[in-house]
Amino acid sequence: MSAANPPAVQPASLPATPAALPDAGDRLMITLSVMAATIMQAIDTTIANVALPHMQGTMSATQDQISWVLTSYIVASAICMPLTGFLSSRIGRKRLMLTIVAGFTLTSMLCGAAQTLPQIVLFRLLQGVFGACIVPLSQAVLIDTYPREKLPAAMAMWGVGIMVGPILGPMLGGWLTEYYSWRWVFYINLPFGLLAWFGIAANVRETPIDRSRHFDLLGFALLGLAIGALQMMLDRGQTLDWFNSTEVMIEAMLAGTALYLFIAHMFTHEHPFLEPGLFRDRNFALGLVFMFIIGIILLSTMALMPPFLHTLMGFPVYDVGYLLAPRGAGTMISMMIVGRIGNRVDGRISILAGLLLTGLSLWGMTHFTTDMPQWNVVSTGVVQGLGLGLIFVPLSTISFSTLAQRYRNEGTALSSLVRNIGSSIGISVVISYLAHRVQVNHAAFSEYINPFSTALRQSIESGVSDISSPLGLSILDAQVLREAATLAYLQDFRLMMWVTLTAVPLVFLLRVPLKKAA
Repeated sequence: MSAANPPAVQPASLPATPAALPDAGDRLMITLSVMAATIMQAIDTTIANVALPHMQGTMSATQDQISWVLTSYIVASAICMPLTGFLSSRIGRKRLMLTIVAGFTLTSMLCGAAQTLPQIVLFRLLQGVFGACIVPLSQAVLIDTYPREKLPAAMAMWGVGIMVGPILGPMLGGWLTEYYSWRWVFYINLPFGLLAWFGIAANVRETPIDRSRHFDLLGFALLGLAIGALQMMLDRGQTLDWFNSTEVMIEAMLAGTALYLFIAHMFTHEHPFLEPGLFRDRNFALGLVFMFIIGIILLSTMALMPPFLHTLMGFPVYDVGYLLAPRGAGTMISMMIVGRIGNRVDGRISILAGLLLTGLSLWGMTHFTTDMPQWNVVSTGVVQGLGLGLIFVPLSTISFSTLAQRYRNEGTALSSLVRNIGSSIGISVVISYLAHRVQVNHAAFSEYINPFSTALRQSIESGVSDISSPLGLSILDAQVLREAATLAYLQDFRLMMWVTLTAVPLVFLLRVPLKKAA
């Protein structure tokens, strides 16, 4: 039976048997092909951030207007990601991957060639639509390509692209923008897209089509409305002062109401958009919680460290990328190690060790100072990268090892969606908490600026401070603000440390699947 005309069968009739799996050579080519697509999409989540000021000048846009280049991509990707399971069932996984990789590459070229703000926003929106399914489909392909005993190694290779891509994105984007043009931030996707498309076309097997599956339009509309409203609220909240804004309140009410209606609809509809059976698997349900926490840590730290290093420590933007790169190196090292020992070590031990290492690195970051050596940044970044790698690989393996194959496409999409939502919520929370703590710390430190302060009197007598002129008071206020901001960053790191440690008890609820007999 040819791949061009796959049979229409029920998803439940697709058992994964060792005899049906590709051989070692085919597995390598499949891995390289889907990894090219995964890396392309993962890097694109952050590569455009550093190029925004240059785009703003080219498009003659305001700060608020140019932010839609990021918002349009994030919202479109989040809304369309849950469609992965349905589309792959109706048209086949291979056809869907070829379509979205081609669409993502083409829209990337259009983004680079855009001449006006509406054009680039539209093309970024379409790029998000095509890119939404790339990561979950890549994961599903690897899960079905490798036997269980080799799955940790496969998840390690896939995880490298997922975890390292967002870390390397700003550095690559800064380099391309600095030495070429912001347009190359999008043109760089062409070689990755071509490699991925031809590799998938030549090596990935088509999956059977399930034409009996119904599309739950109401369920998708409710879920899309909930995700879109939530993403808009998180993106606009900091600018509009959160719930002091009518817009943010409306978006929050829309998100909450739509999510409630979607859950009620899912458990009562005959053919729901997401099957409730997904959440009956305890490992998968717990895996979603862990993915949410990983999303918070992965990108929240990346949102805090660049301004801390650039604004408070005075590093050039280009050097900031190099200081953060070792974090990605630590992630790759730990993933490769776990991929090799995954079958000999209980995955829960690796996850526990990863959480503790991540918590240790965040604890070390609470002791940062503005005059510390660069080694402190590098060492804590490496430790955090090692910890995240130890968590991600065994968690991906355990989460899907007990999940029925019919749920894998939807499961991988839901896992990626939850991780992305965790990142969005985490970034919004840490940025808002940072702004709040700066104000609180500034008010607290200002209380020490009084005629009875010994330190201030000594500073005045030595000529360091001058409170008799507006310029002297302005300089003194800037110093207080700098210290208040430094402490606020450390308090943010402490908050993320506690978020990480709250996940430790959940490790003991995971079940490790029984190994097959030899």
